[in-house]
Amino acid sequence: MASSVPGPISLPDSRYDLNTYLGRVKHCIGISDPTMLLSTKKDIEESKRLIWDYKNGVIPEMTPRLWNAKKILDSSVHPDTGETVFLPFRMSCCVLSNLVVTAGMLTPGLGTAGTIFWQIANQSLNVAVNTANANKSHPLSTKQLVTNYFLAVGASCGVALGLNSIVPKLKNISNNSKLILGRLVPFAAVVSAGIVNVFLMRSQEIKKGISVFDENGNTLGTSKKAAFQAVGETAASRVINATPIMVLPPLILVQLQKSILKNKSLTAVTLTNLGLIFSTSLIALPFALAVFPQRRFVNPNSLENEFHNLKDKNGEKIKSVWFNRGI
Repeated sequence: MASSVPGPISLPDSRYDLNTYLGRVKHCIGISDPTMLLSTKKDIEESKRLIWDYKNGVIPEMTPRLWNAKKILDSSVHPDTGETVFLPFRMSCCVLSNLVVTAGMLTPGLGTAGTIFWQIANQSLNVAVNTANANKSHPLSTKQLVTNYFLAVGASCGVALGLNSIVPKLKNISNNSKLILGRLVPFAAVVSAGIVNVFLMRSQEIKKGISVFDENGNTLGTSKKAAFQAVGETAASRVINATPIMVLPPLILVQLQKSILKNKSLTAVTLTNLGLIFSTSLIALPFALAVFPQRRFVNPNSLENEFHNLKDKNGEKIKSVWFNRGI
């Protein structure tokens, strides 16, 4: 991200108002824009130079060119290390990276082997993306990463295989209802594993706490309660992100297979499935990502006692503090 470029002058967080949902949606459209994958190494280095010039007073104000440079860095560079994130694991590649594994998980009629294969593929991608973009202040050990991976795989495969065996045995519901429930099994598996994955990947934050700031950006201390809220909201956002992508395409496909796609080839069904997933991801992802603000303002009384009676430099009681929720 552009924040990794050194300089005494702070960059604006966004060209949009991040205190409003619509502003966050517009911001998320930018950071998840697949066209940012076309940025070359030269583009990234040029963007770093432009942002350095602004943060060190050479350029006095933000311009369209600077906003574009910030967009390139925010979608390509790690905020802590300043290194370019491996292309398939960038936020701007989220839609494309997940397209194949999502289509695989939502393929109708998967057997046990197919279900296990695609759940493993999905969790492998999730761990790779989380690791590539993780906060480096609380790095996980190799043992923790491996443990996280196998627990997430176990959760997703367990839920998927369990529900696949239960749904056909359900009584007092129609065959059409069983068909729809069967198509939603991958959603339940992904949500379960996603929640496990988030809490494990960020377990160090919950144990040690995360930084809490006043409205001027001054560090007030670390809070475990803030960390738990941040991780909890991130887990909820994963559920929200997965819902339209894992629910709408299979439900629409069920209806299409009864009409337009009836008696059509597997190739036609697969291409339609890919198109539905791709379209839903492009449209729904920014709206889902924007549900929770990145910078979370809370009443200090909701945190540990040490934050309850803090005062600012004017002697006034601090009534609002914030922390970075993470992604």
